[in-house]
Amino acid sequence: FPMSVIDKCVIQSGYAANSETAEYTPATGVRGTLLKFTATNVTGTAATITVKLIPSGGSAGASNTITLTKSIEPGGFYTFPELIGHTLNAGDSLSILAGTASALVIRGTAREVS
Repeated sequence: FPMSVIDKCVIQSGYAANSETAEYTPATGVRGTLLKFTATNVTGTAATITVKLIPSGGSAGASNTITLTKSIEPGGFYTFPELIGHTLNAGDSLSILAGTASALVIRGTAREVS
């Protein structure tokens, strides 16, 4: 059967929330492989971010943490090489937790196969 493969922005540029937030969950019948994820600190003080890859039906916890309280300096950015190439199946989630509201601007791209 025909297969669709598309590279697309799956997390539009915006502030990372300071509460656990599922920023990307592939739809039913879709598998997404992370190609790029960035966080930029737009404040004058260091800010932290935690990233989790949560399996479908699971919940955020230490067992699915990929990046734990990564500190990003004022005006700095981080490109999360530890996330690149991870594949999320339908229902899995990329979850983000910023230590400070309105400090980190995030954006993510994935290759989706359906």
